Amino acid sequence: MAKTKTKSIGGVAAERLAAFRAREAAAYAHARPRSAEAMANGAAGYLDGVPMHWMRDWPMPFPFVVERAHGATLTDIDGHELADFCLGDTGSMFGHSPAPVARAIRRQARRGLTYMLPNDDALAVGTLLRARFGLPYWQVATTATDANRFALRVARAVTERPNILVFNGCYHGAVDETMVRLLDGRPVNRPGLAGEFRDLTQGTRVVEFNDIAALEKALAHGDVACVITEPVLTNSCMVLPEPGFHEALREVTTRHGTLLLIDETHTISTGPGGYTSAHDLQPDLFVLGKPVAGGVPASVWGMSEDVATRWAAYQQVKQPGYSGMGTTLSANPLQFAAMRATLEEVMTDEAYARMERLAHRLELGLAAAIARNVLPWHVARVGARVEFICAPGPLRNGAQAEAAHMPALEAAIHVGLINRGCLIAPFHNMMLISPATKKPQVDRLIDAFTDIASELVR
Repeated sequence: MAKTKTKSIGGVAAERLAAFRAREAAAYAHARPRSAEAMANGAAGYLDGVPMHWMRDWPMPFPFVVERAHGATLTDIDGHELADFCLGDTGSMFGHSPAPVARAIRRQARRGLTYMLPNDDALAVGTLLRARFGLPYWQVATTATDANRFALRVARAVTERPNILVFNGCYHGAVDETMVRLLDGRPVNRPGLAGEFRDLTQGTRVVEFNDIAALEKALAHGDVACVITEPVLTNSCMVLPEPGFHEALREVTTRHGTLLLIDETHTISTGPGGYTSAHDLQPDLFVLGKPVAGGVPASVWGMSEDVATRWAAYQQVKQPGYSGMGTTLSANPLQFAAMRATLEEVMTDEAYARMERLAHRLELGLAAAIARNVLPWHVARVGARVEFICAPGPLRNGAQAEAAHMPALEAAIHVGLINRGCLIAPFHNMMLISPATKKPQVDRLIDAFTDIASELVR
């Protein structure tokens, strides 16, 4: 009789994975009775029992309730201390409540929280943004999604072109035009969009990352205002640019009269000036959100001299009225206080050097565990941002990244790590090193990951 082949998920036997996941889920729930009770009874006022529906995306049986967070450590109401490598999914990339930011918030709280006018911190931040990121003109928004929306309005206005181009698998917050993907080589709306009444592909072209020939073909139509991209794809496993890709991207966009927007919201992990500075990219537009104000909601978007000149000319002829850009609480003094402290005292060369060292240690430790257990996985890193991917690599584009996702396997590992004292992001196995992260925390994560990998293949 022929032997039945055992089903495998990412190199792990399905039966073994299911048993591991059930065991870890039970251990998690048993260890957190207070969180279980609080989430069952105290969240009744919220739709689906959580203040924001993403909180249901954690793969635990139920989200734990946080009591406090400081540095790179998070404590829940059941008294469990976790080495935090999620860090608010990048929002607290420089640690929870960095001391300079906390001082700036306390100072500004006594001077008013919002008044729709600049103050001394606002003036200082404008100079800091120029010096740090190179572009001469800046605006402040509340989220990177907002910043990208506004920057794309400028791009369409100054080029008088209707379309934008994104790379399959990209991340740009909740910008509508980027909610597209390739399916069997055709652009379609991403599945799962709630209440979407448009075919988003009518205003967006989508091609694969690292495919310059496809980019050239898409831009040849002459109707693309802007290419919006992360310098490294980070939303569907990590996809690194191939050698020469960014140079070719800049050359092709310039030749076709298309603007280039670089979104550094995730890749600011690379260094004080982001991937753009580290690799001498030359974008026309630049967006940074999440950690730029140390955890206070804020984002910035900048433009080149050429774009600013073209925008000024457009302003002279456009009809008067609301531009569709800006929100009332954007560019408030609390944001400026936190941003100034972050840019001056937190995002330092010394901090990044420490983050880089520990991230390299984490990368090597995870890779060693994968090799030791002969798993078909790999590790990717951009500066202080590290991911383990439960498939062979490196990945070349968004389609390969999507195929590399192993949701059941990743969820089981995630809960196993929490039970061993380590929290990583609920999305695509992302781990961040902050200036507050300690070497023993990194080693704890490596040991926990090694233990789980060994148990899954034992």
